[in-house]
Amino acid sequence: MTTHSIPVVSASIDADWASTIDGCILDMDGVLYRGNTIIPEVPAFIDAMNRIGMPYAMATNNSTNTPLQYVERLGAMGINVAESSIVTSGVATATFLKGKYDRGTTIFVVGMSALEEALFADGYFEPAGADAQVVVSGANFELKYEHLRTACLAIRSGASYVATNADKTFPTEIGLIPGSGAIVAALSAATDIDPVVVGKPSPEMIDSCLKILGVDAARGLMIGDRLDTDILAGERAGTPTLLVLTGVSTVEDVADTGIVPDVIVETLTPLTEALSARR
Repeated sequence: MTTHSIPVVSASIDADWASTIDGCILDMDGVLYRGNTIIPEVPAFIDAMNRIGMPYAMATNNSTNTPLQYVERLGAMGINVAESSIVTSGVATATFLKGKYDRGTTIFVVGMSALEEALFADGYFEPAGADAQVVVSGANFELKYEHLRTACLAIRSGASYVATNADKTFPTEIGLIPGSGAIVAALSAATDIDPVVVGKPSPEMIDSCLKILGVDAARGLMIGDRLDTDILAGERAGTPTLLVLTGVSTVEDVADTGIVPDVIVETLTPLTEALSARR
């Protein structure tokens, strides 16, 4: 792998650059909170956006909660957002599948109840086992061998394989734990089939957020903590990008991967200060 020079971490953000931003798209895990603990600099950042009337939306690869559950979870942390402003990889996956498969298509899910709700709540798809036409996997904190076995049998019998996202790890208060990508790795190893991945770094979720915000890509800002998902998705969608070092990726990762955000900050404070200076 080619190693690039170590990029600069910004202690402040140029006011002229900040003035070009009309809306923000925020990853959630590692940007707003870790586990159930809010990141300390976040409330001031949200307040700064609210004071200047800047719209924002949340785009998360996490499929373990519904948009409503995220609203309630964020509310408990003191962050009040509309349900319509939250785009999860589970919701995005359901939308993707409806554009590809007919009503009544059978699906086996390796994931939490929120993903099952996104796929089955309206009755368009039907749940199934090893005879499913499609296997969908996401993060599952209650994973059992039985889930992997059934998914493996279905895929080996010809089922299509779709993953909500391929994040290998998941940030929590105590450190990184296995994420959706760990399940993808297990199923790919057992079936020799790689899934279609709907979540970031696909630009589809970013495009959905831009529509919610009513902002052109060039004037939207993708804020994330992961280079290989958040920042790459922003690049592919055509938005400026900001990496905050409160989650997964490090400055050394930028040098190693060659995925270079427009701005890198230790916390959201420099962006808060730049937005607060706007009139």
